Amino acid sequence: MKIEILGMGCPKCKKTTQNAQMAVEELDKITEYGVMMTPALVMDGEVYSPGKVLSVEEIKNAIKLLKSKNQK
Repeated sequence: MKIEILGMGCPKCKKTTQNAQMAVEELDKITEYGVMMTPALVMDGEVYSPGKVLSVEEIKNAIKLLKSKNQK
């Protein structure tokens, strides 16, 4: 994909360029995990619940599960 910002000199153009760079970097990070839906919770490089808002209890359970895996 080619992204261009027209008008590179003014403060608004510079901010648009900066925002576009940040957007691409954030999306690259998301695609590294193979996530197609956000939000996604990632713990120790493993994706949990893409596309779902987890409750505090669900996150606690995921942490406990991960801890038990790591202790084996």
